[in-house]
Amino acid sequence: MSKPVDFLLSSYDYILKPSFIAQSPAEPRHDARLLIVDEENASPEGTRHVKVWDLQEELCAGDLLVINDTRVLKARLRVRRECGGRSELLLLEPLKDGQWLCLARPAKKLKPGDYLWLEAVGHEAIRLQVIDKDIDSGGRIIQFPSLNADRESIEQLLEKFGEVPLPPYIEDKDITHGDRYQTRYATRPGAVAAPTAGLHLSDELLEALNQKGVFQSRVTLHVGLGTFRPLETEDLSALQLHSEWVEVKEEVVAAVEACRERGGRVIAVGTTSVRALEGAFFFGKGTLKPFTGKVDLVIKPGHRFGVVDGLLTNFHLPKSSLLLLVSALVGRERLLALYREAIEHQYRFYSFGDAMWVSPASVLPDAKY
Repeated sequence: MSKPVDFLLSSYDYILKPSFIAQSPAEPRHDARLLIVDEENASPEGTRHVKVWDLQEELCAGDLLVINDTRVLKARLRVRRECGGRSELLLLEPLKDGQWLCLARPAKKLKPGDYLWLEAVGHEAIRLQVIDKDIDSGGRIIQFPSLNADRESIEQLLEKFGEVPLPPYIEDKDITHGDRYQTRYATRPGAVAAPTAGLHLSDELLEALNQKGVFQSRVTLHVGLGTFRPLETEDLSALQLHSEWVEVKEEVVAAVEACRERGGRVIAVGTTSVRALEGAFFFGKGTLKPFTGKVDLVIKPGHRFGVVDGLLTNFHLPKSSLLLLVSALVGRERLLALYREAIEHQYRFYSFGDAMWVSPASVLPDAKY
């Protein structure tokens, strides 16, 4: 049962020393540590400490693993302004006719009508233009060449001029980290941040799960502002998130239905997979149906999950929408207790950090549809 305190942003704060923020990924991927949440109660017997490789012992033949196949774009662009000064753009989403919504830094230097230049050694410079301000995001609407109208068509330009937008708390921007900031199954370009729980799944672990009889299905959610922008409003009761593009295909719906028929469990890899599945369920008015479009679903305590039974997830930033989502599964107090336990055991946090397995047995009864 949710409490009023569950809808206050300050209730999702915790203290983390900078030394606990992972600066590089585990090698191999499945060697990251895994905190297993076995039971609904918060007793010490309700958790175990293993490696992600051991996830195969927690899943059963007939279970369905749902992964997000989005690929992170090289969406950070350094541009030259007309005055010669430098600015930075972060592409968020396409609008129309080659116009893109971008976050800008410093935004106040970019005014409607201004021209910007993309430059890189060995490539002809490309002229962009600031079209307008975007009130909702605080960003800018930027005109790119009209042929760069969608995520697929702009990827070639970004490969020449862009950089992988690693999170600001990762201090070492080594290019090899950019390669590791992709899942092994990332095939659909469009994200500006990685679905980080999936970074732990190696080819070897995916094959081991397949050999065990664990099925796999793919959704797409292009990670954007709705996932990674910090929350700012203390009252969460009317929280709104920036929408993100989602596709849940017919074969995903069929895979979930088949999983239910054989008595399996639907396991989401990462909060983005949860948001995609539950968003499609929401738009299906209580039934999982194919869906393509934007989702701005807020999952917080009190949410009843119509599709997801269990979750593999990372350790998330304080006061984030991701903490709200995981709290909806296990309860806010329990989640904060789990985070304290992870800190006591010196787990590594955030994008390149360790993981937590929220087993179906640990999900609150009230959280089930």
